[in-house]
Amino acid sequence: MTFPKMIALGAMLAVGLGAGAMAQEAEEAAPEATEEAATEAAVDVTAETVVATVAGVDITVGHMIVARKSLPEQYAQLPPEVLWEGILEQLVQQTALASEAGEPSKETVLVLENQRSGYLAGDVLEAAAMAAVTDEALEAKYNELYADAEPQREWNAAHILVETEEEAQAVKEEVEGGADFAEVAKVKSTGPSGPNGGALGWFGAGMMVPEFETAVMAMKAGEVSAPVQTQFGWHVIKLNETRLKDKPDMAAVKDQLTEEVQRAAVDEVIASAVEKAGVEKAEGEIPAAVLNDFSLLED
Repeated sequence: MTFPKMIALGAMLAVGLGAGAMAQEAEEAAPEATEEAATEAAVDVTAETVVATVAGVDITVGHMIVARKSLPEQYAQLPPEVLWEGILEQLVQQTALASEAGEPSKETVLVLENQRSGYLAGDVLEAAAMAAVTDEALEAKYNELYADAEPQREWNAAHILVETEEEAQAVKEEVEGGADFAEVAKVKSTGPSGPNGGALGWFGAGMMVPEFETAVMAMKAGEVSAPVQTQFGWHVIKLNETRLKDKPDMAAVKDQLTEEVQRAAVDEVIASAVEKAGVEKAEGEIPAAVLNDFSLLED
């Protein structure tokens, strides 16, 4: 954890721990005011309004708002009256410490350059991703992925996992002799589904390891398999039932569609930006080993 992160975390934890008392004090101390009076008081406040000056550097309302926007969710939900002093204290501390830093080193300058370009790039990508998500784009992506989709076979099965083939064969014989599959699984299965009677729920093609999937696909509902070996051990499988699952409703896959649309938009923006920017790479080969030569960052 870096020192700036430690400062921010400490300040915000202090805010969180004192939130109840501070909120109560603010409520008791605040004079009653009409909504109109509150609005008038805020009219002259801008992002450039100075809140404090530290070592000749102004901390503004804009700085306060930006810091508030970056808070973790548990703090962002607190009222402004509670957050104000904690955020201001954080900014005062980091500004005071920054004034002690002196002239930045070569490494610091380079880190700040990377962080600046990375932050600006993130802004561009976020804007592109948000703008790409429209009803029309989501519908087009849904049709692309599912319009011609055939119903998919799914299986509902349970299994008992043991270490050896001999144990698996004994389990199969026990079940075929009348023992309840789920109860045997609870006692003998070493897999995480054992306590749940070996139940695996519904799964489709490609969701299980190949050997397990091949065995299940060859079974009929109600059957218990011969021992099946996979990388996890030996399985005795019971196929409960199968079904054909139709294509999903658009609402059910909206998150997936959104992700697909945004990924495509981001890829397009990146490719376009790189093409417009023009990239000229250095001639001659620079050995990759220089990445480990940290002495190059020394002043």
